[in-house]
Amino acid sequence: MPSTKSSAKLMYDLGQDLLLKGHEVSIITVCEDIDEKIQISIEDGVNVVRVKSGKIDGANRYIRALNEFRLSSNIWKNGKDFFNNNTCDLVIWYSPSIFFGSLIKKIKMKNNCFSYLILRDIFPQWALDTGILKKGIIFNFFKKVEIVQYENADIIGVQSPDNLLYFKNSNLYDKYKIEVLYNWTSLVNTENLKTDFRLKLGLQNKVVFFYGGNIGQAQDLQNIIRLASRIQNETSAHFLIVGDGTESIKLKKIISELQLKNISILKSVDQSTYFAMLSEFDVGLISLERNFRTSNFPGKMLGYMQYSKPILASINPGNDLKKILLDNNAGLVSINGDDDLLVKNCLYLIQNPDARNKIGNNGYNLLKNIFSVNKASSQILGHFKHTDYLCLE
Repeated sequence: MPSTKSSAKLMYDLGQDLLLKGHEVSIITVCEDIDEKIQISIEDGVNVVRVKSGKIDGANRYIRALNEFRLSSNIWKNGKDFFNNNTCDLVIWYSPSIFFGSLIKKIKMKNNCFSYLILRDIFPQWALDTGILKKGIIFNFFKKVEIVQYENADIIGVQSPDNLLYFKNSNLYDKYKIEVLYNWTSLVNTENLKTDFRLKLGLQNKVVFFYGGNIGQAQDLQNIIRLASRIQNETSAHFLIVGDGTESIKLKKIISELQLKNISILKSVDQSTYFAMLSEFDVGLISLERNFRTSNFPGKMLGYMQYSKPILASINPGNDLKKILLDNNAGLVSINGDDDLLVKNCLYLIQNPDARNKIGNNGYNLLKNIFSVNKASSQILGHFKHTDYLCLE
């Protein structure tokens, strides 16, 4: 925080909950916007260490890969004084990126501490599944880097039972301790937010389908453009996409070429503005590339649930997200490519405001029961009961 990435919100909430449980917490992160090599501050009771990095967000894939490859060495070099003056009993780190393995190894050796990997993307497998990568030298390099981070984790927390099954079907499961650790969020007061985005954006009397987050190949937001095109005569609906990413220019061009008036893309906003927008609009959108072979629970889903928004999801086959949303009546789900069902689900939410409210409330209850930060932090700490100090990566 105040980064708008879902990982930033996840780690902020986790840090705050660990702080409430009586631990001393440091969050180490990278930032391309600071002038100094390292910037240290205390924010909401947590030590925040920002280390300067090369451009990652919005960079082309080659520049991004190079700068991510340098993450561990940059953090270790620029954060040398911090690491020398601060010890930890547990280091928790979040993947992506997959390039923190060598840094974690150095931290563990220096502190003789434990480590917990929060694994949210099984990379490079998902890039192979979607055609971004092909088997060869580059893929094999990423596989080696992937294994380095697994080897330096005492415990690996994957985000769904299907992800656990992926490891069970590979030769990795018997080598590492792996468990399901669901995503989480803190429950906050969502009342009295000052919102007037409908008026500002000319969306009065519209059912607004809202997407906020990364606009990349993994999200396949052309999926949402097809939906908008199919129902463009339904004048009571509008699709609003807020974010940045490698595909944003392409999507804007497609929208312009199709002359669609019921969908718009805005640049990313800060967290407070994002949640204010979310609180005001009607339905949360999730779209995932069809060719994924592993489950993915997008972090944005938790925001939708926190604000009691029904979810309209179009996802890859075999994703556990379908079962958990349908079993709890917290959203309507189709498989990416089944455009007829996606249109049908969309129209149902447009035409049934009572159903929107009911499904949204079910999502909030699901959040409280399964996706709470207290549950996640307690699960992590349960493995390291003697730990007094925590350092988050």
